[in-house]
Amino acid sequence: MTVKDHLIIFDTTLRDGEQSPGASMTRDEKVRIAKALERMRVDVIEAGFPIASPGDFEAVKAVAAAVKESRVCGLARALDKDLDRAGEALKGANAGRIHTFIATSPIHMEKKLRMSPDQVLEQAVYAVKRARRYTDDVEFSPEDAGRSDLDFLCRVLEAVIDAGASTLNIPDTVGYNIPDQFGSLIANLRERIPNSDKAIFSVHCHNDLGLAVANSLAAVRNGARQVECTINGLGERAGNAALEEIVMTVRTRQDLFECETTLDTTQIMNCSRLVSGITGFAVQPNKAVVGANAFAHESGIHQDGVLKNRETYEIMRAQDVGWSENRMVLGKHSGRNAFRARLQELGIELGSEEELNSTFSRFKDLADKKHEIFDEDLQALVTDTTLDAANERVKLISMQVCSETGETPTANLVLSLDGSERSGTATGGGPVDATFKAIETIVQSDTTLKLYSVNAITSGTDAQGEVTVRLEKGGRIVNGQGADTDILIASAKAYINACNKVMHPAERAHPQTSDV
Repeated sequence: MTVKDHLIIFDTTLRDGEQSPGASMTRDEKVRIAKALERMRVDVIEAGFPIASPGDFEAVKAVAAAVKESRVCGLARALDKDLDRAGEALKGANAGRIHTFIATSPIHMEKKLRMSPDQVLEQAVYAVKRARRYTDDVEFSPEDAGRSDLDFLCRVLEAVIDAGASTLNIPDTVGYNIPDQFGSLIANLRERIPNSDKAIFSVHCHNDLGLAVANSLAAVRNGARQVECTINGLGERAGNAALEEIVMTVRTRQDLFECETTLDTTQIMNCSRLVSGITGFAVQPNKAVVGANAFAHESGIHQDGVLKNRETYEIMRAQDVGWSENRMVLGKHSGRNAFRARLQELGIELGSEEELNSTFSRFKDLADKKHEIFDEDLQALVTDTTLDAANERVKLISMQVCSETGETPTANLVLSLDGSERSGTATGGGPVDATFKAIETIVQSDTTLKLYSVNAITSGTDAQGEVTVRLEKGGRIVNGQGADTDILIASAKAYINACNKVMHPAERAHPQTSDV
């Protein structure tokens, strides 16, 4: 049997994925996702952009300390301050990588950098050499490679390999390429660069034209051996190549790919739900691999075929990516030890006994309301506990909402604002509208509602509703989440969570220069 190459999976959910407007994560949330990625055996986790803010620096530092099996990466522009900050953040990593970049396309060099090609080449080499002070694992990206001059790109990449870069990442920064074009670019670079055999070629494709996965796979077919991707395809603008689609395509079509990953694909659904819950970005039902309809068959012909032989209409097994009917056997009479054990089985780690107690108390309350508790409910409970712990200024004390045919809905709420109880009443076009207006009479956040989304966490009429609220103020966008079996309470919690984030100083800026 032919030994196949190892395809390195480089996950950038915590860095590029976080650049989706409203998707910012706290340090603890980043650590939770990083540990889930580690359990899935992701090769490299790009934890953030340390120079972006003190909060991002601390998050990268925390991930570097928490993750032992995967390599942890920090992004840095080709600047001393960026590289030094990344090196400092990764100091505690068991295995660390610095990913540095500079733009190489004519439009970026002229309009953004205001540098000549020779200056860009010199800076790229300098950056790689400086990064080598901190680690022997340095990755270099020529930003906007897809629109760069091929001859100049070859010059830059040859030089950075000589300077010590062991991974060359070729980004399609604006999602401009199409598969055969991008695959040919990788093949040409590998053929034309004299020392190309001394580095691993990587790709980072954006999804502006819906081609991120296709472009990435075309690159793999032409010799790329690292793919940069995100859970659920999360990322700014139209997002990035979806990790789950890349991994399952390579696994399913081993007849076409001369490489394979070492990921534990049964962890994919757990990671997908976790990222969706933390960021508030719901997965569309028809999303490949992780969407609710990914393995559903409604057509009578399809159903008949699957019953006779699954492979007639299914090219992969739902169980292989973590879909299952795995329900908790715990109930309202279960003890803390059994509850803790189930969390550990799901890979959920709570930071303290106080967090465990708070989550366990919520579990007991939920068990009184729901006949069956699903694993997804647990993820939502933990996220809800974390949200409350992280934002203390505004809390929901009680609410009463009245909605009846022919009458204007009214909401009466009592909130705790900076430790002081305050009440507010408002009417609205519906019960949710009235609830949000009542909250505003107390909080006065002066924000604009940009998104209101409801998602059922599990099936059944007693399912928890997960609500996402997106607010905008002065150009700053935040997401708020809330979950409850009562959708109005979930809506109030989500709005309050968003208000808390607006009232808290922004931890992180998202420089456009980080879009590699």
